[in-house]
Amino acid sequence: MLPPSFHQPVRHADAGCVVVDKPSGLLSVPGRGEDKQDCAWARVVAEFPDALIVHRLDQSTSGLIVFGRGQAMQRALSEAFASRLVDKRYEAVVAGLVERDAFEIDLPLIVDWPNRPRQMIDHERGKPSLTRVRVLHRDVAAGTTRVELEPVTGRSHQLRVHLLAAGHPILGDALYAPPEVLAQAPRLLLHARDLRLPAVLDAPALSLHSPPGF
Repeated sequence: MLPPSFHQPVRHADAGCVVVDKPSGLLSVPGRGEDKQDCAWARVVAEFPDALIVHRLDQSTSGLIVFGRGQAMQRALSEAFASRLVDKRYEAVVAGLVERDAFEIDLPLIVDWPNRPRQMIDHERGKPSLTRVRVLHRDVAAGTTRVELEPVTGRSHQLRVHLLAAGHPILGDALYAPPEVLAQAPRLLLHARDLRLPAVLDAPALSLHSPPGF
């Protein structure tokens, strides 16, 4: 069980969906074992019994996560995500001073089977993966950069692996950052900040914002 400080505020709730602000350290869905049953979905379903998972965030990533209420809405929202009709923006703090103000990272990803759950770049077998990066602020004294990230595709660990490949691993990334970058933050400094859902079924379009806590 996570301590009470791992609270996930409900950012939006209506007949169609529930959107919560998942804290870093909380699973999106149950894992294997009795010690991994506490998760964002379990906490949501305790209050909204018809809530079903639509997408996931890494355990270390904080921010907005949406649940469909009932199978029809879950299916419609899942199709919207798969069709790239959902606009998502993340915010992160990365190591180093990023030179370009805006650029794209287009590198194919595949699971690194011997080292799961790690992902890796593979130009022969990897799935197409595209991330758009925009610099928000450069901290010259700290030697870090705050960036906005738009994952055009939604591969597992995409943002983390793409930024590592660009030479700017995310601070606090226990899976991918070198020790000195991992030590710069007590958690992964990656947050799902903005979520814009299209109108689906009888539900209107929805736009939500959650400022990062770092």
